[in-house]
Amino acid sequence: MFVVLQKLRYFVAGRKALMYGTTMNLKEETVATLKRFDIGEKFSYLPVLPKASVLIPLFVRGGQLHTLLTLRSKELRTGAGEVCFPGGKRDPSDRDDVDTALREAQEEIGLPPDQVEVVCALFPVFSKRGLLVSPVVGFIEETFTPTPNPSEVSAVFAVPLDFFTREKDHYVTHGVAGMTGPLHSFYFRDPASGNQYHIFGLTAMLATLVAVLSLKKKPQFDVGFDLLDPLAFFKDILHKRLSKL
Repeated sequence: MFVVLQKLRYFVAGRKALMYGTTMNLKEETVATLKRFDIGEKFSYLPVLPKASVLIPLFVRGGQLHTLLTLRSKELRTGAGEVCFPGGKRDPSDRDDVDTALREAQEEIGLPPDQVEVVCALFPVFSKRGLLVSPVVGFIEETFTPTPNPSEVSAVFAVPLDFFTREKDHYVTHGVAGMTGPLHSFYFRDPASGNQYHIFGLTAMLATLVAVLSLKKKPQFDVGFDLLDPLAFFKDILHKRLSKL
């Protein structure tokens, strides 16, 4: 009996070590991949514009990359009831775009800045409200438990990144006013709560972009941007928008 228990302990310990190693390898590979797309000072020449940042939190669960999304409170004046990444407008006290993203994530879902391993800042994009939004990607621990601020967030849920590369539950609309290219839309049913969420617009586009870059995987649908050189594509769109201001 003692020998059997010892073998069982070794087996469990081995499984845990294997899972830990797999998680670390996936995370390290993803970090290395995403760092190649960090914009650094590439857009420092842009004029002073109303700015915002969002945090795209990644973590590994069950050997798969996931991200956290929020459902905005229905009491908010803008974007009420919409699915978004944690984020918001730039505050005068914020040092940079990363600072904005981390501050907003702490205010909205209780994520301490020191628990985020910032990986990169991706190319800025315009929101439908005319804000220049900087996506900041960072890794968090799988064990993080959100504490949503009820005045801003009514729910927080996790989605496998691979979901944003599949045709199933994906819809697209063309010719939407104020949008360049297709408007992506996803319907995701959260297995933890049973709730269904509609993910669309800028949030869907950013989720798809990060999924494509992180997984190095071509989606089952036309994304509407250059998979080989996304920076050049989004830079061109940004300049076209700026020329109309």
